[in-house]
Amino acid sequence: MAYKVIIMPPAKRRLDMYVFYTVETLKNRQAAKEILADARDTQKRLSTSADSLKICDNPVLAKYKYRKIKFASHKFVMLYRIQDNTVIVDGMFHELQDYEGIFAEELHLQ
Repeated sequence: MAYKVIIMPPAKRRLDMYVFYTVETLKNRQAAKEILADARDTQKRLSTSADSLKICDNPVLAKYKYRKIKFASHKFVMLYRIQDNTVIVDGMFHELQDYEGIFAEELHLQ
């Protein structure tokens, strides 16, 4: 099944924050471009395989059927939900964060 993938503003802002940090603090424009390319590739993968990925382990997120997908080449994840034929990416985090806990707290689900 082909899904339409929507990146919600909070997830987009977080991606922008990681890219900005990579450019301004790490002084690595090439790495920032690669992160963005990986994000686009991850979005494309979601359009075809969103329903095949595992529901989050966090029981609160699982209740709302949130799933995660890892970037292919970087240590980032997207947290998303499926609504009809649309994938809605609500969160984007670095893998080393307690991203499921942070995300549930941000959504006021805990």
